Amino acid sequence: MDESYDIFRIEANDIKPEKGRVLIAEPFLEGQQFNRSVILLTEFSDKGAVGFVLNKPSRLNLNDVLTDLETFNSKVFIGGPVQNNQIYYLHTVPELIPNSFQILDNLFWGGDFEILKELIRLKKINNDQIRFFAGYSGWSAGQLEAEIKENSWLVSTLDSNDLMSVDNGDIWGKSLIQLGGNFKHWANFPKDQNLN
Repeated sequence: MDESYDIFRIEANDIKPEKGRVLIAEPFLEGQQFNRSVILLTEFSDKGAVGFVLNKPSRLNLNDVLTDLETFNSKVFIGGPVQNNQIYYLHTVPELIPNSFQILDNLFWGGDFEILKELIRLKKINNDQIRFFAGYSGWSAGQLEAEIKENSWLVSTLDSNDLMSVDNGDIWGKSLIQLGGNFKHWANFPKDQNLN
């Protein structure tokens, strides 16, 4: 078979994983947690990697999880299977939330949670500035690199506006279409390969 027709061949993508890049799951990656997921890497080193699944909303709002907060109607996303009883957050307001970790030029992770609660109480932060996650995705040393080599993940980049968009259920397909080539065909694969 001609190599150009091998739509699962992703070795040609030479983008390396690093903080601020995204992982796009191949179409038939097993498991509910990572099936058709897009994950933002917030840490990557020779010790391992950490990231948050961007396109798996839970049925909960922040107030369902943290009942001591003032009313703040914000979706909670399932960030991954690790420590999924903890809340994590990405935001674009490091000047308001001290002790945040920079991920991209205008995207930050975490920070002083007590100050965040006060910002919510005073209505000085809104939904387009922050995203909440229950749990995170984690890989031990060398694990993510091995999964990329096995073609489980495609490494790419996304604009920070796309990363912060709460309504991004179709981010997986859009990301693949933007990459073009064989990758745009992945976006049309049925979720159930038995329907093919």
